[in-house]
Amino acid sequence: MTLDKKKRLRVGVLFGGRSGEHEVSLASAASVIRGLDPDKYEPVPIGITKDGHWLVGEGAAKLLPDVLKNGRRVMLTADPTEAAIVPLDRGAGAQRFDVIFPVMHGTFGEDGTIQGMLELAEIPFVGAGVLGSAIGMDKDVSKRLCEAAGIPVVAWLTVFRWRWEKEPAAVEAEIEAEFEYPVFVKPATLGSSVGMTKVHNSAELAPALNLACEFGMKILVEKAVSAREIEVSVLGNHEPQASVPGEIIPHREFYDYTAKYLEDGTQLLIPADLKPAQMKKIQAMAVEAFRTLELSGMARVDFFLEKKGGKLFLNEVNTIPGFTSISMYPKLWEASGISFRELIDKLIDLALEMHREKARTKYAIELPEGPGGALAG
Repeated sequence: MTLDKKKRLRVGVLFGGRSGEHEVSLASAASVIRGLDPDKYEPVPIGITKDGHWLVGEGAAKLLPDVLKNGRRVMLTADPTEAAIVPLDRGAGAQRFDVIFPVMHGTFGEDGTIQGMLELAEIPFVGAGVLGSAIGMDKDVSKRLCEAAGIPVVAWLTVFRWRWEKEPAAVEAEIEAEFEYPVFVKPATLGSSVGMTKVHNSAELAPALNLACEFGMKILVEKAVSAREIEVSVLGNHEPQASVPGEIIPHREFYDYTAKYLEDGTQLLIPADLKPAQMKKIQAMAVEAFRTLELSGMARVDFFLEKKGGKLFLNEVNTIPGFTSISMYPKLWEASGISFRELIDKLIDLALEMHREKARTKYAIELPEGPGGALAG
C-alpha cells in the first residue's frame, strides 16, 4: 500500500493491560510512538490499566504513565458501524482509528483477546490474528503443532494447576520419572520469563510449580539444555522474511525477567556467530514456525542451539515482541537493513494489507426467497 501523504493515518498505540508484563509494555509503546513518522501518522496513546480500565491520552511517549493516571475513560465498541473508541463521559466525542498498534505483552493482549475485539470492530491492527495470537501464547499448543510439523522442540511435560493442587506427589513423581534435573518450570501462557524457575533438585520443584501456578492454569516443565540462545525476527504476511539471527548471552544463570529488564550485563550479539549453513537453517526454521502457527505481521522466533552437538530446537515464538531500546526484534531488523522507522511503516502496511484481505471474505450467504427457495415456507 502507498500511504497517502496528504492525510496522516491515525494510529492507536495500545499498551499496558492486565498482565505481568504491564511495565514492559509501557517501554515498548513509548519506543513505537517515538518511531512513528510524524509526517505520516498521528499517534494516539491508548492505555489499559492493571484493573482493565481503558484510557486515551494526548502527548509524547514520555507521558505514557500519565495516560494511565489521568487519561480520559473510554471503551472499545465491537460495533463496526460505530466509532471505535467511545468516551464514557458525554462531554467528549468518539474517535475512529485507521489502524491499531497493540504493544501489549502477555495475557489479555498477546493471546487473541484484544485481537478478537479488534476483529469484531473491523479495525486494522498490527500483528497476528486471533488464532495465531492464541496459539503463539500457549507454549504447550505451539509445541504440539511444531512437533507435528517436524520442527524440533525441547522435551516437555504439561501440568495443569488443578491436578498439581489435587495430586502433588503423583505430579512430582511423573516429572522426576521423565526428566533428570535441572528442569525449567514456567507458566504455559506468559512471556518475559514471568513465573519461570530453573529447578536444580527435588527440593526446588514444589516451590517452582507453586510460583508458576500463580500466573497460569497450565504449566510447562521442560528439560534444561546446555545451549546458546538464538533469536530471529520475522516480518510479513503471506511471504514472511527472516532477519539475521542474534544471540543472547545472559549474565545470570539464565535469561530471566531480572536479566531482561532490571539489570545490565546481558550481551546481545548481532549478528550471532554462526556458520552460513547454521544461519540459513535457523532462518528457514523461523519462517516455517511462523507459517505453522498461522502468524502474520511480526514475530520473534527463539531457538536453542546445543553447545555440544549443535542440535537446534525451537524454544518459543513471541507474536508481540518487545520494542524497547534493548529489544532484539527491531535491532535484528536494523542489522538486516531496515531501520526502526521503516520497520514501523512496514508493520502498519502489513496490517492494512491483511485487513483488506480479510474484507474480501464472505461471512454470510444470500439465500433465495420465494417459491422453491431456501426461505420458502
